[in-house]
Amino acid sequence: MTKSGIVTVAGFPNAGKSTLLNRLVGEKLAITSPKPQSTRHRIVGIRTESDAQMVILDTPGLLEPRDLLHTAMRNAALSAVRDADVLVHVVDATGNIPQSFHAAAGLERAPRAPVVLVLNKCDLFDAEQYAQMAAQHPHAVLVSATSGEGIDALVTEITHKLPESPYLYPEDELSTQPVRFFCAELVRETALEQLGDELPHALACEIEEFRENSSPLYIRAVLHVERDSQKQIVIGAKGQQIKKLGKAARVKIERLVGQPVYLDLWVKVLANWRKNPNAVRRLGYGDTSDRA
Repeated sequence: MTKSGIVTVAGFPNAGKSTLLNRLVGEKLAITSPKPQSTRHRIVGIRTESDAQMVILDTPGLLEPRDLLHTAMRNAALSAVRDADVLVHVVDATGNIPQSFHAAAGLERAPRAPVVLVLNKCDLFDAEQYAQMAAQHPHAVLVSATSGEGIDALVTEITHKLPESPYLYPEDELSTQPVRFFCAELVRETALEQLGDELPHALACEIEEFRENSSPLYIRAVLHVERDSQKQIVIGAKGQQIKKLGKAARVKIERLVGQPVYLDLWVKVLANWRKNPNAVRRLGYGDTSDRA
């Protein structure tokens, strides 16, 4: 009998959840950034090997909402927690280690799924610190999502807890999300890399046109910002910033799709979109109700 199930990766922002998803799947599906709150969606990656299939959900960092975008992000994370067959609680091992997932997440009760505590960023420890951490948290799996250390042990632990089930998806699938979704995320990742600390949180990327049969592949993408002053920052003097951003994003997208790409990149103002429920939903961020 094979094993299969939903493995939800959850935790605070900047714990390394997206890097862990990419490491487990073996492909870059989730964008990564040192800036917090870079993951806004529930990203799906699929790992199939031997007799087990993990449908891995990377989730936005658990945080107290400050606007409707944050509310939608928290709802997405908690929905994935409810769906989990196995919950992987990722913690930055260089910070405070919470006593339980439900306390850290501000939940009234523990989740129904078994929880695997993962202490990430252990590559930053020396041998003595690593031994102390392992002794203090004997039930945790110590890993480095960046280097791959401890990943085999984590896979074994998750597989042990998966329910017996036929595979949920074909063996050769890596994700359930369309290519255009990942193209939008790569444009936003590039903006996170190139722009200032505050502006990226006001950025959203929308793919307005995706011509699959054209050569090169034609993609019209729009970066939405909240104010005219932010638009000028993205465009830059004489359009140099958006040219630089578009060139770097195009290279990433070509690597993803395996063919030449014409990226037609625009910037538009969608005033205060993070506080507008219709705009948040239109940009694909989901449920903004305060009921998760």
